[in-house]
Amino acid sequence: MSASGLAASFATETVGAVPAGWTCGVTGRGQPHWAVVADPHAPSGSGKVLQQDGAGTFPWCVKGGTSIANGFVEVKFKPMRGREDQAGGVVWRWKDGDHYYVARANALENNVSLYYTESGSRKTIKYVDAPVASGAWHMLRVDFSETRIAVSLDGKRYIEVDDSHITGAGAVGVWTKADSVTAFDEFNAGATAP
Repeated sequence: MSASGLAASFATETVGAVPAGWTCGVTGRGQPHWAVVADPHAPSGSGKVLQQDGAGTFPWCVKGGTSIANGFVEVKFKPMRGREDQAGGVVWRWKDGDHYYVARANALENNVSLYYTESGSRKTIKYVDAPVASGAWHMLRVDFSETRIAVSLDGKRYIEVDDSHITGAGAVGVWTKADSVTAFDEFNAGATAP
């Protein structure tokens, strides 16, 4: 059973501003810059996307009012630029900027990876090679139930593991790394019974 009201295409948001009801920040240090920008090629057809074009250790932007223990989170993302990284990701069971799960895909490394962040320190759970083209839209999805976590990119499941580092309900959102300039669209999340 999906939770309602968690889809976002950014169609009604103000260009140049953080989307209403979202909170943005960074795990670590830096000056991330999240804002809605015009994009005539947005997958949603809205002409607008959420973009991060600053830099920071791990920039994040979470949707307020979300609290999901078991469910899914997905987003379309386009890695556009970055010399150090070209990454796009999703976060879930987000308690604060120092405690959450994150799955991400990286166009410079051509891989998908799963981490947990604890006390502000990112810990690797698993890496898997996967094709991630720069300048193209991709769909990243995570299904999570109790300790089971499954990560899919463009409809193909790449990671399926059991992990119990972050438990209970938390917020959901999107994530980047370092100097990644990444666009996001068609964000969606929902709760399911375990």
